[in-house]
Amino acid sequence: MTATISNLPSLYDPFTTEAKWQKFWEENQVYKADPNHGGEPYCVVIPPPNVTGSLHMGHAFESALIDVLVRYHRMQGRNTLWLPGTDHASIAVHTILERQLKKEGKTRAELGREEFLNRAWQWKAESGGTIVNQLRRLGVSVDWSRERFTMDEGLSKAVVEAFVSLYNEKLIYRGEYLVNWCPATQSAVSDVEVESKEVDGNLWHFRYPLTDGSGYVEVATTRPETMLGDTGVAVNPNDDRYKHLIGKTLTLPIMQREIPIIGDELVDPTFGTGCVKVTPAHDPNDFEMGKRHNLPFINILNKDGTLNANAGEFQGQDRFVARKNVVSRLETDGVLVKVEDYKHTVPYSDRGKVPIEPLLSTQWFVKIRPLADNALQFLDQKDSPEFVPQRWTKVYRDWLVSLRDWCISRQLWWGHQIPAWYAVSETEGQITDTTPFVVAKSADEAWEKAKAQFGDNVQLQQDPDVLDTWFSSGLWPFSTLGWPEQTADLAKYYPTTTLVTGFDIIFFWVARMTMMAGHFTGKMPFQTVYIHGLVRDENNKKMSKTANNGIDPLILIDKYGTDALRYTLVKEVAGAGQDIRLEYNRKTDESASVEAARNFANKLWNAARFVMMNLDGQTPAQLGQPVASELSDRWILSRYHQVINQTTSYINNYGLGEAAKGIYEFIWGDFCDWYIELVKSRLQPGADPTSRRAAQQILAYVLEGILKLLHPFMPHITEEIWQTLTQQNPDSPQTLALQAYPQVNADLIDTALEAQFDLLIGTIRTIRNLRAEADVKPGAKVKVNLQTGNLQEQQILVAGQAYIQDLAKVETLSIAAEQKSQTVAPAKSRWSWKTIGLIFVGLIFLRVGLAVADTVNRIPLAGTFFQLVGLGYSMWFIARSILFAKPKPVNTVSQKPTAVAEPAPTSEQTIAGVVGTVQVVIPLTGVVDIETVRAKLEKNLSKIEAEAQSLRGRLSNPKFVDKAPADVVQGAKDALAEAEKQAEILRDRLQALQ
Repeated sequence: MTATISNLPSLYDPFTTEAKWQKFWEENQVYKADPNHGGEPYCVVIPPPNVTGSLHMGHAFESALIDVLVRYHRMQGRNTLWLPGTDHASIAVHTILERQLKKEGKTRAELGREEFLNRAWQWKAESGGTIVNQLRRLGVSVDWSRERFTMDEGLSKAVVEAFVSLYNEKLIYRGEYLVNWCPATQSAVSDVEVESKEVDGNLWHFRYPLTDGSGYVEVATTRPETMLGDTGVAVNPNDDRYKHLIGKTLTLPIMQREIPIIGDELVDPTFGTGCVKVTPAHDPNDFEMGKRHNLPFINILNKDGTLNANAGEFQGQDRFVARKNVVSRLETDGVLVKVEDYKHTVPYSDRGKVPIEPLLSTQWFVKIRPLADNALQFLDQKDSPEFVPQRWTKVYRDWLVSLRDWCISRQLWWGHQIPAWYAVSETEGQITDTTPFVVAKSADEAWEKAKAQFGDNVQLQQDPDVLDTWFSSGLWPFSTLGWPEQTADLAKYYPTTTLVTGFDIIFFWVARMTMMAGHFTGKMPFQTVYIHGLVRDENNKKMSKTANNGIDPLILIDKYGTDALRYTLVKEVAGAGQDIRLEYNRKTDESASVEAARNFANKLWNAARFVMMNLDGQTPAQLGQPVASELSDRWILSRYHQVINQTTSYINNYGLGEAAKGIYEFIWGDFCDWYIELVKSRLQPGADPTSRRAAQQILAYVLEGILKLLHPFMPHITEEIWQTLTQQNPDSPQTLALQAYPQVNADLIDTALEAQFDLLIGTIRTIRNLRAEADVKPGAKVKVNLQTGNLQEQQILVAGQAYIQDLAKVETLSIAAEQKSQTVAPAKSRWSWKTIGLIFVGLIFLRVGLAVADTVNRIPLAGTFFQLVGLGYSMWFIARSILFAKPKPVNTVSQKPTAVAEPAPTSEQTIAGVVGTVQVVIPLTGVVDIETVRAKLEKNLSKIEAEAQSLRGRLSNPKFVDKAPADVVQGAKDALAEAEKQAEILRDRLQALQ
């Protein structure tokens, strides 16, 4: 399976490599779990995507996060299972099939249930595997032998078991209740299948006259057609304007029905007129008020969205047509007060794409309070499950507290048919709201129960409705492991370890799983719930079908490879649960961030090729454990084990983005840019054999460790390199995915050494930057003077002198104590105790000289001569010893021959920089033409300053700022910031030219 025994190809081909290893992993069942094996279990069940779905960026993001966790824990030695599967997606499948039938000129009813289900299963067989095959392209390490489908035989059995059990415990009941009704699909829909949209609508005001003729009340509504079903008007009982009207009646316009005025504290007296029309059969709040006040429930809608006989003259009209006609009639009758423009939120069916209607309907419900209270008890008493980030705990708890009974029946055919059979022989062959029924696990059991209750001639008909898909999804964590049977998988892997999911389905899926699991298994279904954020588009906007701003992950995979996309998505996460922004050019289908990850893969590939070219055909195992022989060896080993420690800590605490960044910085910076460069000279022919062997050992050891560290994030390229590095047998290779994750060796971590090496790296980087700023030719070697008053830094620089000269192309390196400036403290430098002593001695000599001179002065001409000589000598001595004395250099470092203790002369032209307290000075005389460099910098600075001035002018113009598109204005601001930054850099470079 390896590319070549000796080395890797010159170029990395992600597409061939990724397909090869995906096939190998699956065919060899590398990720097949065994409950009989040892090891602490680590189990994740995949959030099942819809069988109708195609891979979107949310799937890719979530799958990448899960795979990092699963691969990491597998390499940590845990008995790992990642269980895959898909959801049957009742409404989505219906939408697809009914669209096909419409093209054929047929309807579902004409086709019949049996034939419709045959088509559904056929579609699933032909097209239902799309999302699964796309998940395979992500390289997810799931156990495909355990793939489940929510309508497979085992899970269907679990659904029936759960329904019958809940019914027998009186936790499932059939009753009349308000549901979200989609007229397009003619089915009840769950809250999660409702999308709220803000629309520009109207608010209609009209009057309801008091029956006694003493006046009227004014009400307002956004749905005037529903007034045909009004059975009351409510006011707040504490509202002084209306409380005297409570108990009186009104005459409903058009319908001429007498309705009461009721007092209810739900009414907000500050909203609108303070009077609220009550339509109990078509509004959730009105439904509750209707029950409290025993109002009639009048349904005016048919299931297709037209009005029924209760709407009188508007019967048969579509709801929106009726809306216009009702308003027209109210205006004709003189009770329409006014019409206002009104922006408000309207709930839409996610599948049917039409506004939903609250509809009074007989449905099946789960009595939710006992289940929710049980889940709350686990949370409050055992802090189970634990949420990451922790802030989502409150959101989850608040949802459990506020849950209402759950409508679980759907008027569809594709799904789990409700296991209830009606004795239609008792109601003239029809299923009605009053038809008696039995609930059973099978048709045979239903017959036995029905015959015992209604006699041998009973006629049965199974409920045509199916269960909400969230019912089966709520059982997912334990039904997929074999429940209700007590299987080995259930015993080993349940409760599961981690659930990774988005915050948007905490309510709809997470809460249902915890309620179902708590009830049926007595345990929470997972220990931890890791809530991830969203992948936002290039403009930091949420991706959605409505905005049409989704980014197809397959396009980026085809362009850059799977590993590059996976790594980008994980690396961008800055803190658990945070949203990420994905850079994307829609014109070219390119992503700068994914391209950067592809470049990182290439960097690793090229580094691995270099290492293997210099191992003399030996594997890390053959080379043996590394023995550090030089400073750089000890440094890279320390950094490597620091990164191991950092990475494991981050992953264990769900800091996956931080872990990815840390590995990136170590590989690209420490290993590739520094250590490999530092050891190149030790790998050359003729190098010291002991040093060469040590360099080979450490290169091989660290490279193999890097591949293991990075494997959970970029599994394909790391597998390919590792196979070649370790020279696996192509016929029966081991796999990197099953190797042990690196373990930290604290004895090899030397933080002091790392800090010292940081100074060396900073010095080399500063010299390189100064060379570039001065336009020194890349191949030219320069003289460098390093000055510092810090003794420890001097010692570090001397110890790493060879590294500095090698990597910074330094011919002569001087390391000296920092030169004191003569202008800083002249009094202290001239009038020290030493100076005073010299003056004192000088005065003594002067006094003796004067005495001698006085004697000699008696000799003609001699006295004058000696006085002149004495005066001249005294002036010379004082000037030399006191006024113009130069301090001797402080040579506190043991220097090699190339290290010069004297500071650099200050008279020649230099360029200087600082790293820490080290001053880096490069003499430029004879190396570059200073004036040419200065002129070039000044020319560039003038150009940049002119550009910045132009941008400031545009941004100070109110017309531009107010009228230009927001992205254009922001672009100008960004350009100005960049120009100012570049100008500052150029000024610093000019300043550095001393």
